[in-house]
Amino acid sequence: QVHLVESGGGLVQAGDSLRLLCAASGRTFSTVLMGWFRQAPGKAREFVSTISASGGSTSYADSVKGRFTISRDNAKNTMYLQMNSLKPEDTAVYYCAASFRYYTQREQEYDYWGQGTRVTVSK
Repeated sequence: QVHLVESGGGLVQAGDSLRLLCAASGRTFSTVLMGWFRQAPGKAREFVSTISASGGSTSYADSVKGRFTISRDNAKNTMYLQMNSLKPEDTAVYYCAASFRYYTQREQEYDYWGQGTRVTVSK
């Protein structure tokens, strides 16, 4: 069982930076794949980034590549998403998720989800 809680969202201006955190409970955090997804108003939830259990492998959606950085600290049971050069189109509720699979970008294959944190980027 993995319980996830996101934080760090807020209202920022275009070009600003923000760092999201995902705090996990449970002893299995260091063994699970973690990911970030987001859901913009009126749109389906979409993949943002994922990081392997060890933190050695990461992947990003094309829309955030070069601007967002995913990381994790297994000693602190915490995952991060550093978001730089934010754009209005990054406005969404951001969710962290955990998967017992080795690697996947498909939300259907993530087993645990947080409640989400809202990010709003104004022009």
